[in-house]
Amino acid sequence: MVAVIVAAHGRLAEGLVASSAMIAGPQEDLVSVTFEQSEGPDDLLAKYAAAVEGSPSDQYLLLVDLLGGSPYNAAARFAAERDDADVVTGVNLPMLIEVLGRRMVGADLAELVEVARTSGANGVKVLSEIFTPTTTDDSDDEGDEL
Repeated sequence: MVAVIVAAHGRLAEGLVASSAMIAGPQEDLVSVTFEQSEGPDDLLAKYAAAVEGSPSDQYLLLVDLLGGSPYNAAARFAAERDDADVVTGVNLPMLIEVLGRRMVGADLAELVEVARTSGANGVKVLSEIFTPTTTDDSDDEGDEL
């Protein structure tokens, strides 16, 4: 199994994990890592290490909020020293739900990285591009009167 570690500024990671439980049910080996304003990169590295130490898994997917942010920078340092970890940025709820679903059927780290990339991007939609309201023409209504 692949452990999933969700890391973000503030309480975002906790919220994503809680929301994913509402949709996909509680999940094993899913950890949220918060980055508080008073913390630094070493605090994040320690949290990632603790998540891995407490995990029965042998592969680790870190889903972080923002490329270049502290959760990402620490995750990149953490994963760079390991062959069993990777990092995907831009975590959102569709990404997390899809990753968890694929993980349940045995997907490995490489597959989950691709699932995260694809579902994260595909989860972004624009209403005006997917919905065109139906309009009625007044001339269509004229023949309906008796």
